[in-house]
Amino acid sequence: MNAWQQTADLAGSILLFLGAAVCLAGVIGMLTLPDVLTRSATATNPQTFGMLLLVAGLALRLRSGVDLGTLALVAFFQLLTSAVAAHLVARAAYRTGQTGDCALLYDELSAPEDTRPSA
Repeated sequence: MNAWQQTADLAGSILLFLGAAVCLAGVIGMLTLPDVLTRSATATNPQTFGMLLLVAGLALRLRSGVDLGTLALVAFFQLLTSAVAAHLVARAAYRTGQTGDCALLYDELSAPEDTRPSA
């Protein structure tokens, strides 16, 4: 094993540890935060960043073309689906009245139909 491979393994190990720590922080936030909106933000942002760190760490450790392609697909679909899932969870919580009034700074969904900004 040459010096480059040892350095890549060390950097991969550090990224794996950091990714696991960020994911753990997200889980702790999900368990401790008070309402649905903050929990959904905690479920997506740290989890996505932690997952990207884990993917980068695995890529540095595995270093084969098939593994890198698979990890790229994992990262792509995680980035694609986590934001949509968090949005749908927050919207469902809003429609069922689970968000409360004080959680929103600006409520676009309660505005009349003709004053809503177009999408």
